[in-house]
Amino acid sequence: MGKVKRSLSLLIIICSLAFVSSSSFAQGSFAGVELSIEHVQGNVYMVQRPGGGGNIGVQVGPDGVLLVDALFAPLADRLVAAIKEVTDEEIRFLINTHIHGDHVGGNENLANLGVLIFAHDNTRTKFLEESSHFPRQGGSFAPQQAAGGRPLITYDSAIGFHLNGEEVRAFLAPPSHTDGDTFVYFPESDVLHLGDVFRTTSYPIIDKFNGGTLRGTIAALDLAISMAGPDTKVIPGHGLEIVGRAEMQEFLDMILDIRDQVYTMIREGKHLDEVMAAAPAAIYDAEWGQEAGWTAIDFVPLVYYELGGAGRLLDRQ
Repeated sequence: MGKVKRSLSLLIIICSLAFVSSSSFAQGSFAGVELSIEHVQGNVYMVQRPGGGGNIGVQVGPDGVLLVDALFAPLADRLVAAIKEVTDEEIRFLINTHIHGDHVGGNENLANLGVLIFAHDNTRTKFLEESSHFPRQGGSFAPQQAAGGRPLITYDSAIGFHLNGEEVRAFLAPPSHTDGDTFVYFPESDVLHLGDVFRTTSYPIIDKFNGGTLRGTIAALDLAISMAGPDTKVIPGHGLEIVGRAEMQEFLDMILDIRDQVYTMIREGKHLDEVMAAAPAAIYDAEWGQEAGWTAIDFVPLVYYELGGAGRLLDRQ
């Protein structure tokens, strides 16, 4: 028993050191990071950091500023400065699309400026958990999000903002990246912000720990595509460019093709090692498999197990 206790203690120490190290790196890694702001369409802009991660939607006008997501805490001042490049109006509202730190880390700083924060019920619930989960590189945990950054107003399906001549709609998407994913649509500007359900830099990241699903990802993308018209502009949660309906369809087609290949192999009795050897995502790797921390090695097993692939430990080796 003493040996077990010592092993557990050692494990806790190692995890704590890794946690402190990754936290310190995260704080220091933003030195010199500059944010840019780009006009999307109508009243809407996009704020972006180098690499296109955690893209922020910004609606501006005489009624004030509405933000979609908040990046990391160390970037909050730079976010405010970027917004001031296009408007002097007050930042009034913030909608969080989901719980991950690159989208909610700046919440507390913005709340201290008087910004009112909104999110889906499931997202706020995750603010109350002891730690936050990140799915990349096999999954890891970070400290609980700051209490001062918790959303004050939540919704169970949808909420509207009558602001700057638009009825902005924020609504729950099917459980895809997480189970609290929010889509935000600016109808007069004809702009969709899809959070991390849609990205142009990697395969879909499905955070199973936080309720994400492959089935929900497909349903959510179907929904977004059905909403988009020929002139709709789409802000991806991660991506270097503002895109449209065609790029969403291309992303969905890739997912469906990989899903169908994997399902066929499951029906043929193939185990995960055989599926991986068949490389069902190989033709897509050049476009979607280049982001460190989430490649086909992460995505294909997730597809395999959600579709009913063998779950025995022996078959995972």
